Amino acid sequence: MQTNHRPLQNRVTPFGDVVAIGQRGLFTGNRGIIHDPATKTLLRRRWSSKAWLICVCDYGDRRRDVMARRSWTELFFLDEAVALAAGHRPCFFCRREAASGFRATWAGGSNTPPSAGELDAVLHRERQSLGRKRIHPLPSPAADLPDGTMVVASGFAFTVVSGRCFRWTESGYRGPEPEIVAEGLLTPPSTVEALRAGYRPVLHPNITKFLSGSPS
Repeated sequence: MQTNHRPLQNRVTPFGDVVAIGQRGLFTGNRGIIHDPATKTLLRRRWSSKAWLICVCDYGDRRRDVMARRSWTELFFLDEAVALAAGHRPCFFCRREAASGFRATWAGGSNTPPSAGELDAVLHRERQSLGRKRIHPLPSPAADLPDGTMVVASGFAFTVVSGRCFRWTESGYRGPEPEIVAEGLLTPPSTVEALRAGYRPVLHPNITKFLSGSPS
């Protein structure tokens, strides 16, 4: 846990940026070692491995002091939709069941599901272009996208759930917002197909509250 009140630069946005905000998230993850443990600040690079993972925040009795060692850099996501949009995938170590489900839906019933390395290679091509977040064309209207897909509209990121669009902000989700004009797809297309085939990402409980009419 952090020992001061100033947020570290380790929160990931749906655009894949790593920022210093006070947002608490449901998941941690990593992209390799991208920080200096002496200062607990990020290096210039934003990834050192193509395996961009989504991990649980608590695993057994293991505890880590964030950014304290020359080990993988702990990153945090509001929920799994944000992590997937940024280009991450479930970890096969601490989230084996979710990772296996993700791989199975990605494979679309194939008898030869891809290896973790093959997943990472495809995601790496789909999440970045010339070092920047890659925005993909929309395959359908936003309302028709599978739950957990994220789109961009007027510079803001939205998570689609039950045909409704919830805006991601530094303080959490707002919404739903009617009649947004989505301009592109933040979630990598291969991940969208896994969502369409039945993978169910863990969404922030505020979305459920909004859907039930109880946002408080």
